[in-house]
Amino acid sequence: MITTEAFMDIISLHRQGFSMRAIAKKLGIHRRTVKKHIEGNAFPQYQKVKRQESILDPYRQAIDDYLATDDYQATWLFDRVKKMGYPGSYETLRDYVRLVKERRIRLAYARFETEPGLQAQVDWGDFQVENSDGSTETKYMFLMILGYSRSMYVEFVDRCTLEIFMDCHVHAFHYLQGVPGEILYDNMKQVVIGRNKGTVIFNNEFLHFAHHYSFEPKACPPYSPWVKGKAERPMDYIRQRFWRGYVYTTMEKLNHDVMIWLNETANTRIHGTHRQPVLDRWQEEIPFLSPLPRNDYDTSIKIYRKVYKDCQLSYDGNRYLVPYQMVGKKVLLKIKHHRISIYDDNILLVSYQEAQGKHELVGNRLFYEQLKRDQQQLKRKYGNSKGKATRGLTTNSLFPQVDQRSLAEYDQYAQGGVQWNN
Repeated sequence: MITTEAFMDIISLHRQGFSMRAIAKKLGIHRRTVKKHIEGNAFPQYQKVKRQESILDPYRQAIDDYLATDDYQATWLFDRVKKMGYPGSYETLRDYVRLVKERRIRLAYARFETEPGLQAQVDWGDFQVENSDGSTETKYMFLMILGYSRSMYVEFVDRCTLEIFMDCHVHAFHYLQGVPGEILYDNMKQVVIGRNKGTVIFNNEFLHFAHHYSFEPKACPPYSPWVKGKAERPMDYIRQRFWRGYVYTTMEKLNHDVMIWLNETANTRIHGTHRQPVLDRWQEEIPFLSPLPRNDYDTSIKIYRKVYKDCQLSYDGNRYLVPYQMVGKKVLLKIKHHRISIYDDNILLVSYQEAQGKHELVGNRLFYEQLKRDQQQLKRKYGNSKGKATRGLTTNSLFPQVDQRSLAEYDQYAQGGVQWNN
């Protein structure tokens, strides 16, 4: 069974035109395995196997931290971890140090001119704005830059959530008119959730996002911002040439103004490295970018919740009412822009505005009326003893503040096409 990272390598190489035999040889796996994953086009599923602990495990983080600051020799590190209580042999530590250094050499970035369509780099920047009352707050800037042309996309946002991060990618792909083969990131939490013996553990939702757009995420080594130089240097350029002296009013105007600046200045200038107009190189690069998929990825936060006997589910400290037919089932919640849409498989049950406080009950009077009408059927299904769990629904005690509507409107909902909470 291959890892998700190996799977992404297979898809990326296949996308670049490598044959199955060439991919198998390059990655050191059987071509049947390559064929299986190209044709299946789904992430490998595997069972978690308990790893045998190594005598070096408690000291790996300390060794990694030392090596992140300098190129220490294994003998020097052995003396340090011995004082920390390491009971193992020098050979065990030496082999681990060699592995770490070799991996860093492979990941180390020597400055090169990227092939068209091969790579983009992504980074976050934070910018301080002053409010009318004299207080300050932080706004965040998403930056994606194509490695070959240096054409870039910029968007300012209020928060750095995974949902917003993926939305910015989608906007960037549309603006840049395609998707690069790989995208390089530092160890931002939206992409990298951890490391195991130096191996990157990617955010699973983001891996599915990358698979949808057919690009391979790449993570920089820790403490190595120089690896992502194509994104680091433009950050200073944006601060000096766009942000310095800019007067912030609203987020909408800020993004409108930065888009004008991109189109008229940043993406038309003669770049200091390749000495050509960015726009000309961008036009050369577009044919090498992968086309956008037919549908954009659903970037909603997706979680499952079980429906309790009182026809409610719990999310983020509040309760939400759903049709009583869902009692005992798990339903899918999709949360986006403070809107919660609740699904039974692919059927939309109800959509609510997310509660602002805590311990609130958000419900719709329609479900109460529906339950009253079908009360006898509910009792036959659950029996008298379990029917007590929904007594609050029939006595209105669970609905201190809910919408009211005529039962004549129910026919519209039965025919579909109308949201439950309109």
